[in-house]
Amino acid sequence: MARKRKRKSRRRQEGRKILELVSQYHIESGEEKPVTAARNHIANMGIQPPAVLVVKRNEHTTDRYFWAEKGLFGAQYVEENHFLFPSLQSIELQEWDNSKAAATTATR
Repeated sequence: MARKRKRKSRRRQEGRKILELVSQYHIESGEEKPVTAARNHIANMGIQPPAVLVVKRNEHTTDRYFWAEKGLFGAQYVEENHFLFPSLQSIELQEWDNSKAAATTATR
């Protein structure tokens, strides 16, 4: 019996592409919980939003967080709801303008 493929959400794919444009920081959680390690790293380094933190929990597991003006969020939530974050909307608009500019120059 063939397995049905899981449908990929276009909204989430778009959010993932936008998050790829944001600066990323890779850290290890050590003895702390991953979210605590992410918060401590943000405080120690003075990281300004928007940023993505990839926290390595152990050799097999990593957690992704998005640092926004509103606080720290899970990256999966942000991928699905990227339109709720003003800092990502500005990135989205810049990306759209660049692709539009590329499209207009290609047609001339």
